[in-house]
Amino acid sequence: MLLSHFSQNLSEAGCDEAGRGCLAGPVFAAAVILPHDFRDELLTDSKQLSEKQRDRLRPVIEANAIAWAVASVEAGTIDEINILRASLLAMHLAIGHLNIQPQLLLIDGNRFNPYPGIPHQCIVKGDEKFLSIAAASVLAKTYRDSFMKQIHEEYPVYGWSNNKGYPSKKHREIIALYGITPYHRKTFRMIGK
Repeated sequence: MLLSHFSQNLSEAGCDEAGRGCLAGPVFAAAVILPHDFRDELLTDSKQLSEKQRDRLRPVIEANAIAWAVASVEAGTIDEINILRASLLAMHLAIGHLNIQPQLLLIDGNRFNPYPGIPHQCIVKGDEKFLSIAAASVLAKTYRDSFMKQIHEEYPVYGWSNNKGYPSKKHREIIALYGITPYHRKTFRMIGK
């Protein structure tokens, strides 16, 4: 059972990202402030849900959240500043887009650059522990998947509608055959294991 909040009396935003391990496409992040009484039996870490389940949850989260925002950082910037910094930047951008400023940030993972004026708590496997982080993981993942399906139309040979830019065997084989696109992260190892 996921916890509804970390602190009894603070407004909290859960934050998570999607797409760190991909060879192509941006990294996406979301920040979500849920009411303390929010419940949904299905909601958990997005990696444990099917695409259909995530797609069902997305409008539920958006309709019930006190505030939510999604942001992304593109491949060129990932290559410039590295994927960890780009992931943290995407989280900062998402937090900055919230129309209500939370009093506490719950960050999935063990690394974060402090956000000005808001304390944070890093929580390893936070998307399996707190509803707001799980909600952020679902939004980040569904928005990123939608983006990858869109750019699949530009470069259908890479199979992004299926692999979403992750390093599947077939994705690597296609890169070996056709080279990379402007959406690929040049600093990532494209071929081999």
